[in-house]
Amino acid sequence: MDSAEGLLNVVDVEATCWDGQPPPGAVSEIIEIGLTVVDLGRGERVGRHRILVRPSRSTVSDFCTELTGLTQSEVDTGVDFDRACRLLAAEHRSGSRQWASWGDYDRHQFTRQCRATGTVYPFGHRHTNAKLVFTEAHGLRKRPGMAQALTLAGLPLEGRHHSGEDDAWNIAALVLDLASEGAWPSPSDS
Repeated sequence: MDSAEGLLNVVDVEATCWDGQPPPGAVSEIIEIGLTVVDLGRGERVGRHRILVRPSRSTVSDFCTELTGLTQSEVDTGVDFDRACRLLAAEHRSGSRQWASWGDYDRHQFTRQCRATGTVYPFGHRHTNAKLVFTEAHGLRKRPGMAQALTLAGLPLEGRHHSGEDDAWNIAALVLDLASEGAWPSPSDS
């Protein structure tokens, strides 16, 4: 965790996707980065952010729009991936601040896309898989999806599921719930 601020970045991305295989030459690319800043010391969400990202090697399919609510014309107004990563570093201290996501998909997608584009990876090494922490804290055999975890925790799903901004906000609520139960790892554990 960012020791000076005591903050955690909770990140959720949405990426181009298709019902089946991608069209020839297309690859899954991040089109939205949702980021909620959590102050674990105060036990609250203190920032809610959204970065739209313009894809360069794919387009938003009808299936993707139905799932995420994002359209091609909307993501065309976004920044390119390199700029999005620089914004994460400059505005959200992503290189030095601990971060979390629901599962490892988001971390792996950033790794793949940074490698493919030659973009500097925007995050530090202190990542927490919130899905794994939740699963262990609740003694579950299977790792639940975020919406199911909210139900299990007795928390509401706020906003639209599969919106990066809304999902990051909801994951942050789960993180705070885990922290209130003493189940969230301390900064020295990560």
